[in-house]
Amino acid sequence: MTTTLQRLLDLDRVGLSDWCAAQGEAAYRADQIRRWVYGKRVNAFDEMHDVPAGLRGKLQEHFTLFESQVVRHQVASDKTEKLLLELADGEHVECVLMREPRRRTVCISTQVGCAMGCVFCASGLNGVKRNLATGELLEQVLRLDRLLAADERITNLVVMGIGEPLANLKALLPALETLNEKGALGLGARRITVSTVGLPDGIRQLAAHGTPYNLAISLHAPNDELRNRIVPVNARIGLQEILRAADEYFAATGRRVTYEY
Repeated sequence: MTTTLQRLLDLDRVGLSDWCAAQGEAAYRADQIRRWVYGKRVNAFDEMHDVPAGLRGKLQEHFTLFESQVVRHQVASDKTEKLLLELADGEHVECVLMREPRRRTVCISTQVGCAMGCVFCASGLNGVKRNLATGELLEQVLRLDRLLAADERITNLVVMGIGEPLANLKALLPALETLNEKGALGLGARRITVSTVGLPDGIRQLAAHGTPYNLAISLHAPNDELRNRIVPVNARIGLQEILRAADEYFAATGRRVTYEY
């Protein structure tokens, strides 16, 4: 009988603390484990040297740390690196590490495919297949983090890969909370940008969440006539409704909205 292992990265700090308690372990063990995963860049539970061997064994029995497989790793002349990951169900997503003089920015995907249908984008050619889970989002970040040298750290995150982020807020928001936490990567909200084609309900939901992440809207056209042609989802939304939602986001968070064109 094969037991399906749970993704460790699906658990937030509270969830991992609860699991440790259920195993008869002290709650602080959760923070120990998270330091190894997010701070010390381990690739296996056995590398967590200050975690008791018995607990490491339980982790191996219940969880997988990295579930995906790297099937392609490309490096550009400017040292940008792109990973093609094969997920547990055989689907694929991409994520990217971008190196600048003072920044190390990672870009992650939120869906397998995309339903927005933008005519200039290859990501949605076959439509959307499914949303990614929280752990699958975090795994992209940690895969890229492990490409960095020991003295390098991720400084910025952009959610601009495959898929529409605001169509998968259920998984995205917990992932961003973990990345924002000091016990994990500790990325400040100012260093996290969520990009959207412009889904007003999603923008309002992101604002209501309370953490003032940067918001970028892929506008690409100055009027509805043109935008309806190149961004088909706009036909049932309209630019004015997107702009209203963006104004509400600024009013709620104090973050100026970026318009991408």
